[in-house]
Amino acid sequence: MQIADLNCLIVERKLLYSADLRRYVTVDFYLPKFIADPAALSLLVINDGQDLSKMPFDAMLNELMEERRIQPLLCVGVHCGPDRKMEYGTAKVLDFKGRGAKAAAYDRFLRNQLLPHLLNGYCIPAFRQKAIAGFSLGGLTAIDLAWSHPDLFRIAGVFSGSLWWRTRDLEDGYVEETDRIMHSQVRKGKAHKGQRFYFTTGSLDETSDRNHNGVIDSIDDTRSLISELKEKGYPDADIEYVNYEDGKHDVATWGRAFPAFLEWAFGS
Repeated sequence: MQIADLNCLIVERKLLYSADLRRYVTVDFYLPKFIADPAALSLLVINDGQDLSKMPFDAMLNELMEERRIQPLLCVGVHCGPDRKMEYGTAKVLDFKGRGAKAAAYDRFLRNQLLPHLLNGYCIPAFRQKAIAGFSLGGLTAIDLAWSHPDLFRIAGVFSGSLWWRTRDLEDGYVEETDRIMHSQVRKGKAHKGQRFYFTTGSLDETSDRNHNGVIDSIDDTRSLISELKEKGYPDADIEYVNYEDGKHDVATWGRAFPAFLEWAFGS
């Protein structure tokens, strides 16, 4: 079903049944017009695709395309399901409450169903590069998928990511250095040449300051993860971090931040 038609793109909405997730998944396809060579297209998968219409993402993307500020790009907004805290998270490790139990199923849906659907359904031989992005818990999911599948997702966009995701609760002997799941995965893994990461936070994301160092957790956890990536050998050129002093943990802030990410990742 077509839901929008702009100068440089159309937006189609489809329902894809996922046997892994055991539900129909609503997916919005932001399809650029006037593409002479489909192989020149890059792909951006966006978690929490239901939030894109609130930005509004289609007008933002259309403007960037009209002004030729980004290279040819196909964006896909995957709507979350009612069990978001189970479908998102880290696919290989559950958090201390057992959340993320369906994250591996979401991983399989993206890799084994959505990507083949794009290639076959839209007659695209291959994408020039593939990226994944998300907000809050969807941001954690984005970097988890990129880290686990560096051959697939070369770019991760993490907007106010839930990087606090941990294996142990604060009252149960939580240890900052070992219990944050994404930080631990990076520490135990290895760098992948050519992979790039984009992070944003807002100084008004939250008020929590878990370690009482005067820095809110959203910023603290993001900076710490960037340090882990740099320890693995990622150069400054492959990591971008932007904090918005007036930024909140909301769609309005992420919508304001998104154009800069698109130009950083796919700039002409």
